[in-house]
Amino acid sequence: SKVFAGGVEAAASSGGSIMPPIMGVAAFIMASLTGVPYRQIIIAAAIPAAFYFFCLFLSVIFQARKQNIEAVGELTDDMRLTGQDRLQLMQIFGPVLLVLILLLTPKDAVGCSWISVFLGAVVERNGDACMIQSLPWIVELVQNGAGDASAAGWWAVMLLLGLMFLDKEFRARPRKILDALSKAGVLISTLYLMFLAVTVIDVSLNFTGLAKFVAIDVLAFLKSFDVSANSAGSQLLALGLTMLLAVLLGMGMPAVPAYINAALLMGPMLVGLGLATFTAHMFIFYFAVASAITPPVALAAFAAASITNADPMKTGFSAVKSGIVMFTIPFIFAIYPELLLIKHAVIDPATGLFLPGYDGRIDVGWLMFLIARLALALYLVSSAMAAFDYKALSPFQVGLRIILAILVVTRPVEIYGPAILAGIGVITMHVLGTRKGVAA
Repeated sequence: SKVFAGGVEAAASSGGSIMPPIMGVAAFIMASLTGVPYRQIIIAAAIPAAFYFFCLFLSVIFQARKQNIEAVGELTDDMRLTGQDRLQLMQIFGPVLLVLILLLTPKDAVGCSWISVFLGAVVERNGDACMIQSLPWIVELVQNGAGDASAAGWWAVMLLLGLMFLDKEFRARPRKILDALSKAGVLISTLYLMFLAVTVIDVSLNFTGLAKFVAIDVLAFLKSFDVSANSAGSQLLALGLTMLLAVLLGMGMPAVPAYINAALLMGPMLVGLGLATFTAHMFIFYFAVASAITPPVALAAFAAASITNADPMKTGFSAVKSGIVMFTIPFIFAIYPELLLIKHAVIDPATGLFLPGYDGRIDVGWLMFLIARLALALYLVSSAMAAFDYKALSPFQVGLRIILAILVVTRPVEIYGPAILAGIGVITMHVLGTRKGVAA
């Protein structure tokens, strides 16, 4: 349907801001506010982003089953990639791949690599230690760009310009470069004006101490429910309030100012409740992005509705259903910060040491088990949102799947253990029942 197509498009396009390696301006702002290198941020964002698009993929599958949409069949000639198509794919993925390589490569690893030695680098090794004596100019260029977001972006632009000249149409009209540079200048000027406005807000918050007052008031609000400030219940309530604030601040606004404002207001409170600084900022960042698909002011959904000629409000609610994981995965990595894969996500901001139960190392076995649990939970949630799996789901089945999905990702093994078995059982019985009905 038009509404569903628009909703998926809005959810998918909004997901670009949380998908590494190119995560948008807000991620660079987060690197500045938290002191975490950008290359660490894209590592931390990998698993949550993968789950987000996995959920979108599932929602499309269930909708296709619901509407009985089948595969198109054999590929026709107009579906096959042409040389021009391959060139355009190179122009898209080449710069992205270069950015990814440069951001994930430590500077020290460049000079001491066997490739550098092959190119003429002079290094002195003493056991595991490596001392660089001299580097060829080309290796120095790579080393200067490694781990530096600004340099990586610059080299990506240079590569893109080179790839553009492989296009005959571009060579015929090289003036397009000037047009692109002028548009980039306008965009950068707009961003600077936006940052200027945010800076005014930042200075005002620091001058008045409003962020501190908000944290104190929220803690007092939690105490009114007889909830300990350090308990899991207080963290969930605080996370819920932060979610609402980030979404409200983001309505009708770009993700950058929405994230900064919410981070300045609610970040100190989340950190005070025991969340790692980076985890708190990542939580806020997700909901600042989610505001683009949240009705009543869902800018991404409204833009998608203009393309599909569907009702904007219905498209917004469809986008929320398709991208429901954007509203749930932040709570999950707040409970399980190991999903973010970096040490900054498990450091206690009060002591500078690791949070209880963590030592900074990744337990691969536990991580794989946790990922499997999340995959099961997302399958249950996605099918419940579509009210369809292999056949239509009753309201009772929808509610049951949502409850099981929540229980599957809870912490106590006494709860998630039976929930996993029940979830697998529900899906298995549904599949077997569908096959039996088809056979009959």
